[in-house]
Amino acid sequence: MKKVISTIKTPILTTLVFICICGLFYPLLMTGLGQAIFPHQANGSQIVADGKVVGSSLIGQDFSGDARFMQGRPSAVNYNMYTESEKADGSYTGVASGSSNLAPSNPELEKRVKADMDAFLASHENVQASDIPMDLLTQSGSGLDPEISPAAADIQLATISKNTQISEDKLQEIVEKHTHGKTIGFLGEETVNVLAVNLDIAEKIGLLN
Repeated sequence: MKKVISTIKTPILTTLVFICICGLFYPLLMTGLGQAIFPHQANGSQIVADGKVVGSSLIGQDFSGDARFMQGRPSAVNYNMYTESEKADGSYTGVASGSSNLAPSNPELEKRVKADMDAFLASHENVQASDIPMDLLTQSGSGLDPEISPAAADIQLATISKNTQISEDKLQEIVEKHTHGKTIGFLGEETVNVLAVNLDIAEKIGLLN
């Protein structure tokens, strides 16, 4: 019996030590460092307006139903903010991530892109189909992309100006304010955060204090 206890003592103690280190001390250390050094990022890069959390700079929202606001990329999962009543009555079904995974040869993809193109053309006068930037018609891999290209933002300014009475020059200033350059100067592309732009628009038209 003593031999059995002696044999299992070392692996048991080793397991307990690593449980404490990897399952307790390390997570607490990383959580503490994250909250101390990068509190905004550690808490989900939340965006606050009127004292309430209205979203995250990392996750897109659907604005396609209101011509006063900038439209983001199409999403396969239609993530959006929700109210407690929407959650209670079941109209909000939860946050999901993922693309449709439709192959380029799939007729359903062509149908979806054409529907999005027709909807965009119907709500944006004097825009030709060939002028629409591809990121306004294609879904990202996650389906939650919060940003669009500067070209995708610029093509929407005339419509937004018409529906908000904000000048295109002022809208361009808002877009430039929320345009992020390439990472360390050469990685990736310039992008515009749609939610940040729309919050500034909402403030300009009196929807926010």
